[in-house]
Amino acid sequence: MAAFQWDSVDDQAVNTARILAADAVEKVGNGHPGTAMSLAPAAYLLFQKIMRRDPADNEWIGRDRFILSVGHSSLTQYVQLYLGGYGLELEDLKALRTWGSKTPGHPEYGHTDGVEITTGPLGQGLASAVGFAYASRFERGLFDPDAATGASPFDHFVYVIAGDGDMQEGITSEASSLAGHQQLGNLIAIYDSNQISIEDDTNIAFTEDVAARYAAYDWHVQTVDWKKTGSYVEDVAELNAAIEAAQNETGKPSLIILKTIIGWPSPKKQNTGKIHGSALGAEELAGVKAVLGFDPEKTFDVAPEVIAHTRLALERGIAAHAEWTVKFDAWAAANPERKVLLDRVLSGDLPDGVDDALPVFPGGTAVSTRAASGKVLTALGGVIPELWGGSADLAESNNTTIGGAASFIPSEHSTGEWTGNSYGRVLHFGIREHAMAAILNGIVLHGNTRPFGGTFLIFSDYMRPAVRLAALMKAPSIFVWTHDSVALGEDGPTHQPIEQLATLRAIPGLDVVRPGDANETAWAWKTILERRGGPAGIALTRQNIPVYERGEGDASAEIFASAKNVARGAYVLAEAAGGSPDVILIGTGSEVQLAVDARAQLAAEGINARVVSAPCLEWFEEQSSEYRESVLPAAITARVSVEAGLALTWRGYVGDAGRSISIEHFGASADYQTLFREFGITTEAVVAAAKESISAA
Repeated sequence: MAAFQWDSVDDQAVNTARILAADAVEKVGNGHPGTAMSLAPAAYLLFQKIMRRDPADNEWIGRDRFILSVGHSSLTQYVQLYLGGYGLELEDLKALRTWGSKTPGHPEYGHTDGVEITTGPLGQGLASAVGFAYASRFERGLFDPDAATGASPFDHFVYVIAGDGDMQEGITSEASSLAGHQQLGNLIAIYDSNQISIEDDTNIAFTEDVAARYAAYDWHVQTVDWKKTGSYVEDVAELNAAIEAAQNETGKPSLIILKTIIGWPSPKKQNTGKIHGSALGAEELAGVKAVLGFDPEKTFDVAPEVIAHTRLALERGIAAHAEWTVKFDAWAAANPERKVLLDRVLSGDLPDGVDDALPVFPGGTAVSTRAASGKVLTALGGVIPELWGGSADLAESNNTTIGGAASFIPSEHSTGEWTGNSYGRVLHFGIREHAMAAILNGIVLHGNTRPFGGTFLIFSDYMRPAVRLAALMKAPSIFVWTHDSVALGEDGPTHQPIEQLATLRAIPGLDVVRPGDANETAWAWKTILERRGGPAGIALTRQNIPVYERGEGDASAEIFASAKNVARGAYVLAEAAGGSPDVILIGTGSEVQLAVDARAQLAAEGINARVVSAPCLEWFEEQSSEYRESVLPAAITARVSVEAGLALTWRGYVGDAGRSISIEHFGASADYQTLFREFGITTEAVVAAAKESISAA
């Protein structure tokens, strides 16, 4: 780190940042000015003095990453993006929280240049930052594993600003525990401990010793107390020294507890909940401006010398980028094969050989789709080095282990069952589903590697906030959910998903994939890995289900269609005799077999049934209207859906004359054969429903 320098123009720039934050909230009439005002020195220090970033290139892979976990204080980041020349201008600050602006209420990834991640729900930012740090280490292992610490072009820091709300959310406890366990030395979090939330003084609900907690997580913990003298002194040099100490601690993540006064230096509202989430008001805003030497009659007032000084960040960024490029070019010349790998990973393309690597499961056998998924992952792991992942302590149940791969852990944490190193590929999240999903999001946003994380489908409920954020960000996170219906059996209703498939399908932009046999599972994985437009969850069976004999193309009355058709979301698996169905049976997952068996029974009674396998309704909806009509002709209104979950998402496919074989209540503890029989999820029920639908059509 260069020698610390702080001049009067830096003070002026910090005060300008405070006023801009207050003015922006005042103009729109709502928002969160207080934290942005009191964090202005810390944010300015990071963006102008500390972080290696190039405002002209927000995609530069050598940049330090910045996550604003206190997303409600979006102006903390927006003002620095304006001052540093990242693409925001004064007009953007004036348009805060309004339609079409680049400055929405919370930072949004893909919407505002310089924003690394969408933050809003408290705790998600800090938890996902742990994923950023995971990714930086894994990517270093892919591309430059032998370089000394700090010597690689892939070395950089992950900086986070978090607040009291983040520290109270449970997800940060899970993720921070993992960060300490993983010894993520490049992760540096500044915790703005202002002890004010919407309900005012946090002592009403939050009195724990955060420093002791993080020390117990094995973090490097420092405290910078700007209130320690009894007077409030924003000692930026002290904070700078703490950051430098954190950078030098390479074996632990770092937490810097920064004790601030929210809303400083607001004359009447500082240190109160009144300034946390609402505008100051004209009188108080004028008072702040007077205290700081600004003209109360002016708004969005930026002195020319201030913006000229802060925009020097552009020149510094170009210089830092050029210096890094020299190091990167030397690496590329010395590592041509790894450079080819990097280029491919950055492009998002899969390598050659994926199709050939996919396992082919013989027809006439029975395999659970979770077991098939495990075989697929091991096979693909051999040709896709950027594929990595694991489970929230359910690896043997989820089948999420890439065979022969080391675990991603410091080697001293190896156990009798698992051997690992810092660059391993098997992730162990422990029983931390909340953090797992957020960490996956951080990994995919950091770079283009393909991580996955598994648990039981029922515990997708624990993951839902991060799953929703992945969909909002269009981040291609991959969630593996096994034990996908009441057919998991004896564990009973607490573990049996009923509403999960339907409610997950309700999340815009999330692909919910439920393959109907082992070969569908293989091609589902290939399709998921090819797609990078958003997250996917693959739901897999615990119980064995039939593997179908298939042809190479589309279905006929005698031959089942190729599993490659999975990429279309839904397809004709088995055609009706003569190609003219009397009824269409639509199944997913383990219930496809019921539709197949019902087709045979109906045929014996002279009723022609088409079986449609529908592993992913989201993919199906992307297909042309002509293709969708070819699978589900509008003229054929006799239809039956078969899925061991709520019927909620099937009404639009079966229509008024259609029927749904489903479960509309919680399950019970018994073997799956008994549960399916008692709950009416049977071939006989499908046959009866088909006849009813034909009569109603």
